[in-house]
Amino acid sequence: MKTRLTPMLMAGLIGLAMSSAHAARDHIMIVGSSTVYPFATVVAERFGKSTSFKTPKVESTGSGGGLKLFCAGVGVDHPDITNASRKIKSSEIEKCKSNGVNEIVEVKIGYDGIAIANSKKAAPMELSLKDVFLALAKDVPAADGSETLEPNPFKTWKDVNPALPDTAIEVLGPPPTSGTRDAFVELAMEGGCKKFDWIKAMKKKDKKAYKKLCHTIREDGAYVEAGENDNLIVQKLDANPKALGIFGYSFLDQNSDRVQGSPINGVSPEFEAIANGEYPISRPLYFYVKKAHVDSIPGIREYLAEFTSEKTWGEDGYLSDKGLIPMPNEERESFAKNVKELKAM
Repeated sequence: MKTRLTPMLMAGLIGLAMSSAHAARDHIMIVGSSTVYPFATVVAERFGKSTSFKTPKVESTGSGGGLKLFCAGVGVDHPDITNASRKIKSSEIEKCKSNGVNEIVEVKIGYDGIAIANSKKAAPMELSLKDVFLALAKDVPAADGSETLEPNPFKTWKDVNPALPDTAIEVLGPPPTSGTRDAFVELAMEGGCKKFDWIKAMKKKDKKAYKKLCHTIREDGAYVEAGENDNLIVQKLDANPKALGIFGYSFLDQNSDRVQGSPINGVSPEFEAIANGEYPISRPLYFYVKKAHVDSIPGIREYLAEFTSEKTWGEDGYLSDKGLIPMPNEERESFAKNVKELKAM
């Protein structure tokens, strides 16, 4: 006979699982986005030095990988916080609930732009969203101008656009588990895809087919999955001036002596252009907190207070020096209030 887990019994089991957490783990566990990783690491290090709590352990697992770990359960063996360079999906929320993770606090921390960059040893690339789609999509509109598709035939950037250089298309970017990849296909790839009116019209007729076309990246070697380590992409670009790389603005900002961002639709990936939404490939950044862990793992409340203070994420905060684009005052105040009250989604 199977025992049905009632909400009260579930709560009791969660409490039991967490009762020994203080003794078993004396530090905060954070996983998730490689884009948010540098910001979370800076906050964690400052927090460890300025308080009596242990420095939180921060791992870069990618947004999707982090949410998978986060949603796996409640208790000392599971992360307390996961960073994400995209919003949590409804399917992930359901997965969390199925594993007893019922109350999640969402914290938007600011904004970031996705840069398409190359080495400063090469000439800068000026691209449009349409160029990006045609260069990287698995299937593209047929060359004869008909409203049909063909496997991507483009080998060089000049094939894509006669104004671009005659160099092979080689783009180093994040894998499917990355929030940067999710945001890139949604903002850049789809942004270029819908420049074709007949494809844009597909969205109303067959949304699934439209999304598959616009979001599917070619797999013939022109796009190289370079892992979750954005610093490694920067190093590879420095060694290969003919390649382009995709990563968050903060990595571009921190490595401006070695790499340069490509203007997209005539707008460069710069702080002000991302902050005001002019740069077309920009997105919000988040982290998610497991409410059930807050009073069991030491320091979570205090870490949240550190992260959401003006000295940290404000316009003159130390995270803006690291490349984070601060939210407007009202947004910061709203999320800081939610954090203080531990308001669940």
